[in-house]
Amino acid sequence: MKINSIKCITATLLLVIGLTSCNNDDEGIIIVEPTLDFSGTFAQEDQMGRPGINTVFSATPDIENNFNVTIPSEQGAAFQSLFETQLAGLHSAFGATYENNILNLDITTLTTVLASDVLQVAPDAPTTYFDGTNVLTGRTLTDDVIDVSLILLFGGQTGDRFNGQDINNDGTPDLPILVTDGVSAAGETPLDAFPYLEAPHGI
Repeated sequence: MKINSIKCITATLLLVIGLTSCNNDDEGIIIVEPTLDFSGTFAQEDQMGRPGINTVFSATPDIENNFNVTIPSEQGAAFQSLFETQLAGLHSAFGATYENNILNLDITTLTTVLASDVLQVAPDAPTTYFDGTNVLTGRTLTDDVIDVSLILLFGGQTGDRFNGQDINNDGTPDLPILVTDGVSAAGETPLDAFPYLEAPHGI
């Protein structure tokens, strides 16, 4: 089974480049024609249009693996109800029920959107994962996609529902912090050349 076809193709192309050479008797360049072999069985292992969504919503490794190999057009029907049950259960674990989020999406609508693992692009809107107005119209390298996802999942109507609040004013937080992963994206500056990203930030 051929799992990583990109690496195989890259290795083949590098081999071809290595075999291409110039002789020194002025007869020109000798080119070795590439022979690419696409026979065999290929298997998809992963997909990540929206990072972290499958990790949060898949209650078991089997669900996570099945999600990764299901094409996006079939994911909604197969996983939306499972994702909704998982999101309701995560809220229940903290003695709460899901509250419509800052986009006023109820739990069914939100999990329907998230169950299809595709990254939308809106050509006539600003490219952003969420900028306070536009949501999921694309994604830039400086978008904090995990915090945005957590806010949409746990932030409620204000975006700040689970943020370590001290409800009874006794000096001890009564609610967990679920609307951020605690990793700052401040100062993120994409590079001008591949791989474009800075080194990973620490917590």
